[in-house]
Amino acid sequence: MPGSAASALAANLDIIALFDHAHWIVKAVMILLMMMFVVCVYIIIYKTMYLRRAWAESSQFTESFWRSRDIEQIYKQAQALRNSPVSQMFVAGYTELAKLASDENLKGDREGNLANIDRALRRAQTVEMTKLESMVSFLATTGSAGPFIGLFGTVIGILFAFIEISEASGAATLKVVGPHIAEALFATAIGLVAAIPAVIAYNYFMRKIRVLRSEMETFEQDYLNIIKRHFLR
Repeated sequence: MPGSAASALAANLDIIALFDHAHWIVKAVMILLMMMFVVCVYIIIYKTMYLRRAWAESSQFTESFWRSRDIEQIYKQAQALRNSPVSQMFVAGYTELAKLASDENLKGDREGNLANIDRALRRAQTVEMTKLESMVSFLATTGSAGPFIGLFGTVIGILFAFIEISEASGAATLKVVGPHIAEALFATAIGLVAAIPAVIAYNYFMRKIRVLRSEMETFEQDYLNIIKRHFLR
């Protein structure tokens, strides 16, 4: 047990030494990649919680929407479920419908009224999709650019390592070259550490968002059909 603890401490010290002895450009690359990793961790935690609430509240609203016959009660519940993109679409459509009713336009241009409600639903869908997709693009950027940023740090590190070795006296043995190469490769390792979870999380979130978008598109058609049958006859 003491031996394993000592090994872990030595490993930590080696990692610190790799960073400490690296060229300043490589250090800058490492710091950038570590910052990207921290931001990605925050986005992953935040979006997981946000999408989970959006999914749960959308399911709750959809069930209530088809079960209840009181549109006023549905509207009150939709206002309470602010994290549901589907409920916010309903609020936008209901608000437009109420505006038309107050202007006594429901018995006028049927197709024009329906187009107004459709535009309100599409505007709400665009707003909700923007919320759902916010910050997810940073994960894609980290996943695609992280390894290349790390590789840039590695190339710069190896370049300066060979320059330093060429200026030093004595033979360039593995004992001399090894630490410099390790310092340079450490940048690539950090780039992969930042990129791999970012790519996995991006694909997971986009799948969830596509399902929610499909739910919104289906609800839009169902809602317009209900408006046609009961309010714009």
